[in-house]
Amino acid sequence: MAQQLRAIRTRGAILNAAAEVFAQHGYHGASIAQILEKAQVTRGALYFHFASKEQLVQGIFAEQVTEQGYPPRTYKLQELVDEAMALACRLPQEIMLRAGAKLAMEPQLQELTDGGPWEAWALRFASMVLAAKEHGEVYPHVAPEELGRFLVSSWVGAQIVSEVTSGWQDLEERISSIFAYTLPSVAMPAIFAQLDFGPDRGTRVLAEMRAEDAAALVAEPAS
Repeated sequence: MAQQLRAIRTRGAILNAAAEVFAQHGYHGASIAQILEKAQVTRGALYFHFASKEQLVQGIFAEQVTEQGYPPRTYKLQELVDEAMALACRLPQEIMLRAGAKLAMEPQLQELTDGGPWEAWALRFASMVLAAKEHGEVYPHVAPEELGRFLVSSWVGAQIVSEVTSGWQDLEERISSIFAYTLPSVAMPAIFAQLDFGPDRGTRVLAEMRAEDAAALVAEPAS
């Protein structure tokens, strides 16, 4: 068990180091030597977990779309909004997300990673729109896959502009605006009136999750 935990920690250290190096230098500017120095592991340890730079990229992309345990909501559309807004809040703070965003812009990596994280996010959003449609939250004409791709394309465009113009300081506001102009043509009026997509929505969702985690720790019986 101790050996397994050590291997998990080593893998995490390598992946985080790779994310820092890729975020700073890009794929072609990054070297295995830089990653080894940042991670403070041996070359053998790195290659035990990742056989190449390509596998490191795949590992980083795999971390982009993960189950974060977002709170369930009355409306599936609100769950979609919460994930998108929380992602906008997290990206400037989390090196793994920043590295993924940078690497995803390198066209030569698309074949390697089967479309990168954007395709995975499009599929996730599409599944959430489909669930919303099954619950009668959206208009009958809404096509989940098309809307999923549209939302991701809009999110990525906003992310790029926000990084260049403000270092992501206005990213949450930009994503909020996307929903403000998109949701009225998607959501049934009675549902739209109850959706919360304010610029600080992601911040509030993440604070709620941290509070729930803290409460769960307090409630755990002492061993």
